[in-house]
Amino acid sequence: MSSAQSVIHYHVQVLYSEHHNWLKGWLSQRLGNSTEAADLTQDTFLRLLGLPSSRHFSSSDQARNYLRATAKNLCIDLWRRKEIEKAWHDTLSSYPEETAPSAERLVAVLEALEEINHMLSELPAKAAKAFLLAVVCQMTDAETAVQLGVSDRMVRKYVAQAMLACLKLQASQTTRELISEPQS
Repeated sequence: MSSAQSVIHYHVQVLYSEHHNWLKGWLSQRLGNSTEAADLTQDTFLRLLGLPSSRHFSSSDQARNYLRATAKNLCIDLWRRKEIEKAWHDTLSSYPEETAPSAERLVAVLEALEEINHMLSELPAKAAKAFLLAVVCQMTDAETAVQLGVSDRMVRKYVAQAMLACLKLQASQTTRELISEPQS
C-alpha cells in the first residue's frame, strides 16, 4: 500500500469512527429499515475510499454534508432498484407459474433492467423519454414528437442517441463476459 493510500485509509477510518453511528441513524430514519441503513452506511464509506487523496474535509459539518449527500444518492439508487424489481415481479406474477424463469434468469434480467435504467438516467430527459415512447410503447415518430413537443426529426435523433447508449451498454456487457470466460 502506498503512503497516499495509507493517508486515505486513515482519514476514512477517522471519519468512520466519528460519523458512522450518526449516518446509520440518519439512514435508518430515512429508510425505516436498519439492515438497509447499515448496508448503505458501509457503501457510503466505501465511496470515500475511491476519492482522490487530495479530498479532505475542513470541518465536521463539511464531512457530514458530504456523507449525507452520498448516502442520499445511494438511497435514490436503492429506491430505483426496488421499483424495477417490483415492476418485474408484478409482470412475472401475471404469467402462469410453470413459465416462470429460473432464479439465475431472474437475477440476470434484474441486473439488465438496472443497467438500462442507469443508462437512461444518464441521457438527456427528452432522449430517454423518446426512446421509451418509440421503442417500448411502440409509438410512431409523429406520436412521440407530439408527446415531447418536438419535430419528428428530433425524435429520430433522440432515439438514435439512446440506441447508441444501448449499443455501448451491450458492448461493455460483451466485454465483461469475454474477460470472465476461462481461457482454453
